[in-house]
Amino acid sequence: MAVDYTVIVVYLAGMLAMGWWGMRRAKSKSEFLVAGRRLGPWMYSGTMAAIVLGGASTIGGVGLGYQYGLSGAWMVFTIGLGLLALSVFFSARIARLKVYTVSEMLDLRYGGRAGVISGVVMWAYTLMLAVTSTIAYATIFDVLFDLNRTVAIVIGGSIVVAYSTLGGMWSITLTDMVQFVVKTIGVLLLLLPIAVVKAGGFGEMKAKLPTEYFDPLGVGGETIFTYVLIYTFGMLIGQDIWQRVFTARSDKVARYGGTVAGTYCLVYAIAGAVIGTAAKVMYPKLPSADAAFATIVKDELPMGVRGLVLAAALAAVMSTSSGALIACATVANNDIWSRLRGAVGKPAGEAHDEVKGNRAFILAMGVAVIVIAIALNDVVEALTVAYNLLVGGLLVPILGGLLWRRGTAAGALAAVVAGGLSVIGLMWWYGILANEPVYYGLLTSLAVYAVVSLATKPTDAQVLAAWRERLAGRGAGPAAEQPAAEPAPTPQ
Repeated sequence: MAVDYTVIVVYLAGMLAMGWWGMRRAKSKSEFLVAGRRLGPWMYSGTMAAIVLGGASTIGGVGLGYQYGLSGAWMVFTIGLGLLALSVFFSARIARLKVYTVSEMLDLRYGGRAGVISGVVMWAYTLMLAVTSTIAYATIFDVLFDLNRTVAIVIGGSIVVAYSTLGGMWSITLTDMVQFVVKTIGVLLLLLPIAVVKAGGFGEMKAKLPTEYFDPLGVGGETIFTYVLIYTFGMLIGQDIWQRVFTARSDKVARYGGTVAGTYCLVYAIAGAVIGTAAKVMYPKLPSADAAFATIVKDELPMGVRGLVLAAALAAVMSTSSGALIACATVANNDIWSRLRGAVGKPAGEAHDEVKGNRAFILAMGVAVIVIAIALNDVVEALTVAYNLLVGGLLVPILGGLLWRRGTAAGALAAVVAGGLSVIGLMWWYGILANEPVYYGLLTSLAVYAVVSLATKPTDAQVLAAWRERLAGRGAGPAAEQPAAEPAPTPQ
């Protein structure tokens, strides 16, 4: 294992070095939070794929393949579908807004009264997403170094907090590109073919497994529908995803780069399910489906390759964790704290102070994430709560604002409150893991949004005019911060 350990240690040291290098580039709020809005198609596609394909997509995707066969791909597949829908239909408009958060978009659209409440909901979602990603370090470091759970979470979480705090989105972008390459090599080019060969090929897999393992709908229609509601629609509105859209240097980069990333996700989904199916042939009686990834890596891969594939799993977790962390800190600082203390829109001369403030919030949120991750045990329930609140509370006001001119601020606020409370109440009644909370919560939010919007005065014509100007990319405002005085070369 010495070679494997060396690969992992070099990888982790490289992540910290990227953080230090990114710190030298992040000289303004725009550079720190959205990489100066200057990512080209290559970097944009890689980092977008990295943020959405985390530990749940890698370890969990293989686990679903182990449990259900090829239909286990549906969870990650719906993530890819959501990213494709976002990229094709909405990303260009989102990129042209030149904002930093989803709540700022809601303020622009509805006239400045939706920010704090929507910010709290988005903050809760990004916080729990960061926590669940951080918990995954325990599984990986246990396989690598046989570390105890708390130590593993502290080590993995501290590395992510360190490079995220140092350079913000620049550090995260640079590390995500490395993580994207490592995941592609480790999972798609190495683990996938090796697993299939070790299982005896597809013919042997079909001979040894029940036919339902090769049924594309074997996981169940209701489950697939729930995946679409939670993950496909979740991709459309999450702060962690939108913050990556804001990094694109143009709306064309956001559209086409995101389409490439979404297509990559579809391939990754199928690969994970095939690896899990192969693991079922080799290890038919594992105690847990989620152990399939670690087992096949530990027992079947040669030295060195094993270290690279485990680095790929670590990369998957780190990319989601860092993206969720900076999103959580951005929302906490810009949508909640700044609004509550009445200091929105500081003068341009204080940009450097804004970098320090956002850096402090990343550090604070990072410490909180690590502490909560140590205390929390049920990852699935925490992630379900996060996505139910996100979709039930914010999907309708956000998409309604983008698609329906008649939507009003009162309707948006009512939808956030009614949808959020409905989801919480229904999770208490049906159980956290039930499908009904997100179904009925979403319907409640939609009904309240439509009724209250139609019953209240239409949005002011000047607000809508300013909104249309921003959507067209012509509006100017404090959010459209200029790059630093000495811009770095544009990445491709």
